[in-house]
Amino acid sequence: MRRFTVATLSILLAACSAGDVVPRAQSAPSQPAVAPRPAPTPTPTGPATFVVDGQLTQGGFIRGQVPGGTRSATLDEQPLAIAPDGRFLAAFDRDAGLVATLVARLADGREIRRELAVAPRAWQIERINAARRPGGTTEAFLARRRSELARIAAARAIDSDVAGWRQSFQWPVKGRISGRFGAQRIYRGEPGAYHSGLDIAPGAGAPYVAPADGVVVLATEEPFSLEGYLLIIDHGGGLNSAFLHSSRLAVTEGERVRQGQTIGYVGASGRTTGPHLHWSLEWQGARLDPLLFLPPM
Repeated sequence: MRRFTVATLSILLAACSAGDVVPRAQSAPSQPAVAPRPAPTPTPTGPATFVVDGQLTQGGFIRGQVPGGTRSATLDEQPLAIAPDGRFLAAFDRDAGLVATLVARLADGREIRRELAVAPRAWQIERINAARRPGGTTEAFLARRRSELARIAAARAIDSDVAGWRQSFQWPVKGRISGRFGAQRIYRGEPGAYHSGLDIAPGAGAPYVAPADGVVVLATEEPFSLEGYLLIIDHGGGLNSAFLHSSRLAVTEGERVRQGQTIGYVGASGRTTGPHLHWSLEWQGARLDPLLFLPPM
């Protein structure tokens, strides 16, 4: 990076001895004042292209640095939340394609692109030689569900001024892994919904903690039809965590939480076959594998 400086102009006055006094009529004309030059616009700092590191795989994520001079940036046309120091987080959905493109738009009008290879995953697929259970949902259930989904969408749209996304995540609770992200059943060729989170079964009533700093954007006072007592925490940078099936919650909406702080207790509320914590992660609507954010248990 080059820095341009404006040289300071100095006017050197000749020293006169007592015997060399110059008569007024012969005085040299005074120099015109030099107007100061405006300071140049600072050259934006940063790398020449994107610098990234992380889990470049389906359900994974990257943390990185945008090029110097970036005004805005996207991952596959999804806007990135860029911190003042140029850092950002981006992620890849469970069903993401095998190539993703980062684009930075610079203040001077240029664009810088970087293509990323996204590794495929071998998901746990169970093929069932039976039709899905017949029967639909009632209008009363659908009305209730629409309201619940609206609250969930509104919570996930909140962009909080927090930086938990920068942290190394910790386990919210340790126990038996009873369900893995991405697992899916296919009923006679008809795919069911895949499992959107990580299930941990430490036993009913076990406390669980915030895996990273954040702000509580949803803490239900009554259990939702499917999720039970539901807690959503915004970690900033477009990343949020959801915790399902709690027996009770230990925090309220709007509360800032710190990594390691108790936020709820494991239960079996909502639609579930037994007590466990279902933890899911999303970035800008992309569903992520929590295991990729964690150290070994």
